[in-house]
Amino acid sequence: MRSIQIFILLLLGSSCQGILDKEPIAILDAGSFFQTEDDALQALNAAYQPLLFSNDNNNYYWAFAEITSDEAITGGDGSRPGLVEMEAFTFTPRTQELNDFWKLQYTGITQCNLVLDNVPNIEMSESRRNQITGEALFLRSYYYFLLTQVFGEVPLLIKVLPPDELKVAKTPKAVIYAQIESDCARAADLLPAQYVGKEVGRSTKGAAYALAAKTFLYEKNWEKVIEYTVKVKALGIYSLMPNYQDNFRKNTQNNAESVWEIQHSNLELGVGNFLNQWWASKKYEGYGFAEATVAFVNAFEPNDPRRKFTAASNNEPYFSVVYKPSFSSTGHSVVKYLQAKDSVTQKADGDINYTAIRFSELLLWEAEAFTELNRVQEAQVPLELVRARARAQATDPLTALPPITTTDQQTMRDAVRHERQVELGFELHRYFDLVRWGIAGTVLPGFQVGKHEVFPLPQTEIDLNPTLLQNPNY
Repeated sequence: MRSIQIFILLLLGSSCQGILDKEPIAILDAGSFFQTEDDALQALNAAYQPLLFSNDNNNYYWAFAEITSDEAITGGDGSRPGLVEMEAFTFTPRTQELNDFWKLQYTGITQCNLVLDNVPNIEMSESRRNQITGEALFLRSYYYFLLTQVFGEVPLLIKVLPPDELKVAKTPKAVIYAQIESDCARAADLLPAQYVGKEVGRSTKGAAYALAAKTFLYEKNWEKVIEYTVKVKALGIYSLMPNYQDNFRKNTQNNAESVWEIQHSNLELGVGNFLNQWWASKKYEGYGFAEATVAFVNAFEPNDPRRKFTAASNNEPYFSVVYKPSFSSTGHSVVKYLQAKDSVTQKADGDINYTAIRFSELLLWEAEAFTELNRVQEAQVPLELVRARARAQATDPLTALPPITTTDQQTMRDAVRHERQVELGFELHRYFDLVRWGIAGTVLPGFQVGKHEVFPLPQTEIDLNPTLLQNPNY
């Protein structure tokens, strides 16, 4: 994936000046730019750039997922008013982080559409054309999935349009989901199951199947969730890592548990993970902008080793120091996606990747789908796989995390939801889970049912496009 990062930087610094930064030129020049296979690859590599949690991107997806949830509070020094608004549910159409996120996702979508529109006309091997097409379809699907999580209905654009045709209305979410599912199915047919060497980190067949499964999950199409999780498992290349921590360490990334992993690198070139600075305690050269809540820490069962792997508490190791309650206003700080300060050249250029889809999450999708179909006994199997891995790392595996053997649907539903919280804590899922389960109003102070299920569309976009209708109650 490092080759992807380098190509991104080259393209953004040169060719991309005429493709992304100036929309009319992008449309006029696309035909002259896309001449060779290498041109197509450079354009494709640039489509990965908006994924990054980098200072250049200002990607605050993490804030929507975590600070607005019950896992984190803002912390920090108050210098980012938008983050404070997330925690208090006072965000508005003028909150800057929402505007930045909208533009970032549509930058990625535009780049994917440029590739998809032009690659058919380039002379290259069919296998390479298929791979490039599959990657662009997957990436576009991923960007649209994030947009629907955050904003609900958004304009669906599946080809490059001239500026005077871009003022289109919002597309129903069901239509966007159908596009994602169709594109992911097609991408899975075109993509390889795995890559090697410098190509590791590109989207794969398994990632496409998994994103389709997640989309079906949000639609509550439980049979399809099971069908597509089975497709992922049938590839025979994914499994749980014996050590839970290996999913969050530099030297054990892109492992057997990683289904879709967004790559970062400490190159001092804008491709590092800025969470390493934004989430770290101010006592450890960070900004402390996501402090773990007491409620989150207390959600873990006794002797669950995942707690200390996720959030640090009093007198526990915190990289090269011993953690103290004064390190945050809650007495707890995030550990995931952070690393020792002497392991990176710049604090904001961390090289711990963000794994957007882990195999353990896929198992929990399967458990959730079986539960909602009232096939509770079948839900026990994938749930136990996740718990057994954690249990094996406990100080007393004989007593920790007992198997869930209930056959009662509601009891199993509660167990699966609990497991998602503790297994996937601070992996940018919690707020969206609470919303899709329909329980955010009972869990989150300040949440208004009928309003906060989605965030407001940026006012700047509505000003530019009068056909856009603001989300209800904003």
